[in-house]
Amino acid sequence: MAPPKENVTILFKLYCLTVMTLVAATYTVALRYTRTVEKELYFSTTAVCITEVIKLFLSVGILAKETGSLGRLISSLNENILGSPMELAKLSVPSVVYALQNNMAFLALSNLDAAVYQVTYQLKIPCTALCTVLMLNRSLSKLQWFSVLMLCGGVTLVQWKPAQATKVQVEQNPWLGFGAVTIAVLCSGFAGVYFEKVLKSSDTSLWVRNIQMYLSGIVVTLGGVYISEGTQVLERGFFYGYTYYVWFVIFLASVGGLYTSVVVKYTDNIMKGFSAAAAIVLSTVASVMLFGLQITITFSLGAVLVCISIYLYGLPRQDTTKIQPSEPKSLKERLMNV
Repeated sequence: MAPPKENVTILFKLYCLTVMTLVAATYTVALRYTRTVEKELYFSTTAVCITEVIKLFLSVGILAKETGSLGRLISSLNENILGSPMELAKLSVPSVVYALQNNMAFLALSNLDAAVYQVTYQLKIPCTALCTVLMLNRSLSKLQWFSVLMLCGGVTLVQWKPAQATKVQVEQNPWLGFGAVTIAVLCSGFAGVYFEKVLKSSDTSLWVRNIQMYLSGIVVTLGGVYISEGTQVLERGFFYGYTYYVWFVIFLASVGGLYTSVVVKYTDNIMKGFSAAAAIVLSTVASVMLFGLQITITFSLGAVLVCISIYLYGLPRQDTTKIQPSEPKSLKERLMNV
């Protein structure tokens, strides 16, 4: 998984994006299989926590290979983990913000119609692009902005599910829902770009950064287990309902998380968004063949828009995967570039 020591090649970037897309698509299909075919019952919060633990151990293993010896590994961990509390605090920001995002997304879904939620939550895609411009001092062409907005619309159509009539009346607060989805969208854009900025602003190893973030991630997810399903976990056990299928899904999520960090390091968050959109399309097509799902007109149109947007964004352009060392610009000047 290690890139060339010289300039990262286009082939390596394409490899990372392809692997991330395939792993994400396989993960989605496997998760759907455990929930619909095998009907596995397990605590999702514990699965998220275990995923963080596995990512931590995998990162330590890759760092050990990178350092070349046990002594250098221990020295690196002492220097960057035990001896750098400020760096740990810096990398805890994405974990906390992502936790806030997930809670706000759940609150928004509880107070908005599913269709409204699907549309508004996809604004995280252009929000990520905006954060990239403002936080990383980059600029996007008009064609790139058009492709980002097209991707937003395409993903919305791909995931569109018609509202179904129900006799159960649920009390909702639309203003609370819109406020929550706004916070979730901002958190998504900020956390991803913040992590990218930390990765690219120093020469610290990617795997050291991952270890720093996953340590805080474990603490945050354990808090989520306690708050959301603490009583049930104490009664039935932390690993209640775990089967080989569940462990396979967790392993895929862990590998996908590692490749996501590689993609962010050597491409950018916008490309990560395009890769995630492609994974949604691929997983849905696979689900049609495996589970008999029906292809709808909205999905077909959305898939076409996703493919076109990926092509347009990938047209030759100035390299935007590195933080530009240009003179500082005011917020007004950067917004004018948008």
